[in-house]
Amino acid sequence: MVQRNVRHGFGLTPGALITAAQVDINIGPPPACPYGYYDVPPYGCAPARYWGPEWFNGGVFMGAGPSFHDDNDFRGHVVNRLHPDHGYKGVMPKPCERADESKRVDSKHFKGNETRNGRGHIVQEKR
Repeated sequence: MVQRNVRHGFGLTPGALITAAQVDINIGPPPACPYGYYDVPPYGCAPARYWGPEWFNGGVFMGAGPSFHDDNDFRGHVVNRLHPDHGYKGVMPKPCERADESKRVDSKHFKGNETRNGRGHIVQEKR
């Protein structure tokens, strides 16, 4: 919503221009994605195998992006080559699409190439 209030002075008072603007941006809740959503705007659905198994609890994506407020000590893995910023052009799931269990990857077989904290920032592996 943008509001403008303009006032002009008359007579011997020099004209005064006063403008007040208010802009509200509401991103809304994250999309319901079968394999989780990217942690950067526009928060689209990420493909299977982008997020490592530590981001899920009982098969449900625990979150990333603006709605996720996890402890900064959390570390999780991603495969960043499956991110559009890294050139990925493959199939993307649609919001509310059902997960294909055959595409899920377990911790034994997941090979992440980047570690992130609960806010989606790249972090160094703890040794």
